[in-house]
Amino acid sequence: MRQFVITPAAGKRIIARAVVKHPAVTGALEKGLVVVIAGTTGGYIAEELLTQSGQADGFSRQRFFRGVTLRPGMKTTASGRLVDESAFPGDVVLKNGVWQKGKMIFDIIDELDEGDVIIKGVNCIRLPERQAGILIGHPSGGTIAASLGAVIGRRVKLILAAGLEKRVYEDINHIAELLNMPGASGPRMLPVPGELITEIDALKILFGVDVTLVAGGGIGGAEGCVWLAVQGDELQLENVKRLMDETGDEEPFSL
Repeated sequence: MRQFVITPAAGKRIIARAVVKHPAVTGALEKGLVVVIAGTTGGYIAEELLTQSGQADGFSRQRFFRGVTLRPGMKTTASGRLVDESAFPGDVVLKNGVWQKGKMIFDIIDELDEGDVIIKGVNCIRLPERQAGILIGHPSGGTIAASLGAVIGRRVKLILAAGLEKRVYEDINHIAELLNMPGASGPRMLPVPGELITEIDALKILFGVDVTLVAGGGIGGAEGCVWLAVQGDELQLENVKRLMDETGDEEPFSL
């Protein structure tokens, strides 16, 4: 067993490395549609997908998000978006592995069918129950409301990518009831069904190891970090260490 400390930025990169190897994603890349809905974690996933297919030219993670959480004092609109969205590039849509530049989930939602994949980040997770929830700023539910029609109506695969720093204690259905009640302020909450992939799941996908979250937090750039205890054979652990060495100095996401 070995222990590793993972920053939120490194976690996003590790999750991205795993998502691009997920069987549902590789199958849809070969024949079908893969949609990465804009978000900070999604930006890493889109970058990995486009890089492995030689299509990364012209893509930047810098403004690949709609709503975003910023530190107190930094201004966003009432729906949680940047005041200036002129650099927003749209989502990343790949059809049979080819990037459909400029497309958004809303443009192709009616084309999605069983075998296709939607990838989206979330805002909170409850690990034991594998629950996930998304903060809603848009009055019509935004991209997730559009996506769920295809997920529920046509069995499109929904992958929910989330760093462990987003873990919460309360049942997410209860959180949604609290945030969605009449008279409440701020964003609403939607509990979302889908396959959750955290750093724990990512390491299992990539290396087949057993992973336990054992601690969290830190200072000096380690704020939001998690400690993971990883169990496997010596080769597996060496492969995990190699990935940790590659991703350990991943720069924090910045505007």
